[in-house]
Formats: sequence, C-alpha cells, structure tokens
Amino acid sequence: MNPNADSKSVPYVGTKKARILVHCCCGPCATSSIQRLLDEGYEPVLCFGNSNIWPKEENDKRYGELLKVASLHGLEVVRLDYDHEAWRAFVKGLENEPEHGARCLRCFEFNLQEASKEAKALGIGKFTTTLTVSRFKKSESIFSVGDAFEGFERIDFKKKDGFAKSVALSKELGLYRQQYCGCEFSLHQTGVDANCKVQDS
Repeated sequence: MNPNADSKSVPYVGTKKARILVHCCCGPCATSSIQRLLDEGYEPVLCFGNSNIWPKEENDKRYGELLKVASLHGLEVVRLDYDHEAWRAFVKGLENEPEHGARCLRCFEFNLQEASKEAKALGIGKFTTTLTVSRFKKSESIFSVGDAFEGFERIDFKKKDGFAKSVALSKELGLYRQQYCGCEFSLHQTGVDANCKVQDS
C-alpha cells in the first residue's frame, strides 16, 4: 500500500508518473529542469534536435554537454537529425526580427513540433521543454506555442528557483554555458563571434 496515499505534499517515490519527453535546448538548462521532474516522480526521456543552433559545431558541443547531465541520472537521450536549412526555411522572412520577437516564436514552434512528433513516435503521451528555465525567455510565450500540440505540458522551470539552480549546478559540473541563444541571427545580435567570444563594441 502506498504510505503517502493521503498526502498531496509528499510524493511517493515508489510510483512513477507516465514517461515524459523533454525537449532540451542545452546541458545547463537541463540540469535543474531534469532534477525537478525526477523529484516530482516523472520518468524523463531527453530529446535534442535544435536545428536552429548554428554553426553545427556549436550544436554538437551543446549536445555533448547534455550527455554529461543525462549520464548523471542514467537517462536516455534521443538525438534528432540536424537540418539547419529546414529551420532557415521555417523562419524565412523573419531573419531581421529582433531577439524575443516573431522569429523566436517561430523557432519555438519548429522545435516543439519536432519534439511532439518524436514523443508520438516513441509512444510517450506527454512532452515539455527546458526552454522555460531561461530568465531571457517568457514562459507564457513558449506555452502559447506549445498549447497547439497534443500532450504538451505547461511546466515553468523558472519556478522554484529553477534558473538560479541551473546556474549553480552548471558551475558545479563544469558545463559549457553558451553566450547566445543559438541561431546565427541571435549570435550577431548579441555581439558574439562564431567562437562564442564577446566582440569589442
């Protein structure tokens, strides 16, 4: 018998909730997000695609950092095919939009659509994204996009000190923390060169 059956505040560790596919943008954002899901009884399956990330070497680097985080918890990571040209076509016409604008919403749609398809392919009924942990992104904007996809879970990973915890855990684990969101447009708009070095103004 579940000893905590009558308690809503104390999760019962003997019972797992349904598996949840987690779109992960990078290792640092995954740290506290994954820990929270595990603490709440979820069984996360991590998913990394992020064809918006440019150049490809940067995408590979962020994937490598995610693998470090996943290995700490013994979690599965599914890597989707990298197709930056498909992403460019998806955001065509929005190249000159400022960060946090229409291009970013379109980018969220691209990545969440991929995650939704992968969740269905794997027979996982729920999916979410670590994008909400960033203090540079509005969770409600991400939710407004995610709501269009069946099974999307509105989890605001910024809550419960998620961002601060992600920074602390990343430093503790020695993870690479990128200086721009991902695409070439964000890279140039944030004054960072392709080697992730801040350019002189």
